[in-house]
Amino acid sequence: MKRYRLWIVIAALLLVLPVAGYFSQQVFADQPQMEAALVALKNAREHLEKATDDKGGHRKKAMEHIRKAIIEVEKGIAFDRRH
Repeated sequence: MKRYRLWIVIAALLLVLPVAGYFSQQVFADQPQMEAALVALKNAREHLEKATDDKGGHRKKAMEHIRKAIIEVEKGIAFDRRH
């Protein structure tokens, strides 16, 4: 009888653990689209930093907008990880 119970417990664990793993990945999965956007923004920032200064102030404004966008995307990722 004890052996039968052991097999039932093992079978239950084999069924429950993959399901629990699946749902934990769904809840805590990273956000590939947000992370890709963050990489793209950082790449854009690097390109703007390498560009020449003579753009009528637009390069500087674009760099400031990108800086703010990076902060917002990072905050969005952090928010989603907490909730």
